[in-house]
This record gives sequence, C-alpha cells and structure tokens, in this order.
Amino acid sequence: MAVKSELEKLDYQPINITLGEVLLSKEITDSEKDIVNQRLKTLGFEIIDDKKSQIIGQIKSAIIEIVHHQNGDLKSNLSDYLSKKLHHDYTYLSNLFSEIEGTTIEKYFIAQKIEKVKELLVYDELSLSEIAAQMNYSSVAYLSNQFKKVTGLTPTYFKNIKEDKRKPLDEL
Repeated sequence: MAVKSELEKLDYQPINITLGEVLLSKEITDSEKDIVNQRLKTLGFEIIDDKKSQIIGQIKSAIIEIVHHQNGDLKSNLSDYLSKKLHHDYTYLSNLFSEIEGTTIEKYFIAQKIEKVKELLVYDELSLSEIAAQMNYSSVAYLSNQFKKVTGLTPTYFKNIKEDKRKPLDEL
C-alpha cells in the first residue's frame, strides 16, 4: 500500500503490485527511476533493477509465498517448483542464489519454515503435532531436530521462553 501510494503521488499508475514486484502502465526513464527510488528509500524500499537481483527477489518471494501463505504445502519438490515458476534451470537458480546470498536456497527455505513454526509456537493455538502436519514435516521428531539445528533450542523450550522470539522476514 505504501509503494502504491508513493507511485500514485508521483503520478504513476501501477497495474499490479506484489511482493517484490511492481508493474507500471508505462516505462520510466532512468532519471524518473532515480526519483522513485529516492522516495521509496524513505519508506525502507529500493528499486532492484539488475536481472540477477530480480531473480533473487523472485526466489525469496516464491519461498515466502509457499511457507507463509501456503503453510509449506508444495505439490512437487522445491527445485521443480522454482524452475517452473521462474523459467530457469534450478542449477542456475541455486548457484546464483548461493553466490549472491551466501547461503543455499534449501537453507533459506528451512529458515523460513522455522520462522513460521516459531510464529505458530508463539500463538500457542496448535500442538507440536498439528504444527508438524500443517508445515508438512514427516514427523514431530524431524521438525524438532530441524528446529533445534537452526535455533539451538527445542520447540518446547522455545515456546516457554519469554524473550524476543522471532526475526523479521527481511533479516533471514
């Protein structure tokens, strides 16, 4: 909404705005891009204009969509899903992501899943078994092992502590 509002103030009519992407009704010049970028930076956003950075953003957006809006429910494996969605070979996507982000796509995916599990634990509405099923873990033991590997804590201990438990998605 903030991005849409700023673009409209600058007299641009966005056709579509999704996480990490804006489609405008017309092309803008480099000088216009600079103005838009300055305005967006005041809101904590920036224009990513190079192709590699766009692909990284698309990978992250796809993973966030899967984990946080579809509860990790994939009809195929992650590599096939990303290849089809982004129209690139998975090896290229994986190498690019690792080169730019310094971590693998799989580790990023796991980190996102663990953040979602943390959220569900904090809400305290579901049992660990229900969380494991909702997040498509094969067992509670597998979820617990992965959770401990990432956080250093067991899910039960995490649920009981009262300090700052979650990271913002953009810090993963």
